[in-house]
Amino acid sequence: MTTDFATYIAGLPRILAGANMLFRSADGRVLLVEPNYRETWTLPGGTIESDENETPRQAARRESLEEVGLDVEPGALLVMGWTTAGPPRPPSVTFLFDGGVLTDEQIASIRVQESELDSWKLVDPAEVDRYLTPHGARSVRAAVEGLASGRTPVELVDGLPGGA
Repeated sequence: MTTDFATYIAGLPRILAGANMLFRSADGRVLLVEPNYRETWTLPGGTIESDENETPRQAARRESLEEVGLDVEPGALLVMGWTTAGPPRPPSVTFLFDGGVLTDEQIASIRVQESELDSWKLVDPAEVDRYLTPHGARSVRAAVEGLASGRTPVELVDGLPGGA
């Protein structure tokens, strides 16, 4: 790599990247987890490990296995969300994949990663505003609506429809 190209690459903006899974129960509730390091709940998932050349799908599967013990191949991409920068965070992109409908056995096997999570629960999509950030709640609603209508993936910008 030439010095000029290395300088160019080093000067590019930093963008955070994450991947999550939308797991559902047979009655349509969604699986949320309660992190012990923040005030709001979230979906199973987390940061994409760029130093491991991890893809969003790989990250969603790895994080779901680590956080709740579910080793599920991610299904369709449901939502791609972009969040603009705001102090102190750089912009971020999040990929939300379909984790499918969990069996009773899978639900019974859920175990939280105690170093990061306090608990989990299945929540009706109409109630996610009580648990998630506004962006997170809109993402869940967009995913559920997209699944119902067959119109996925949905593109969100700052939690609002942003695609053409």
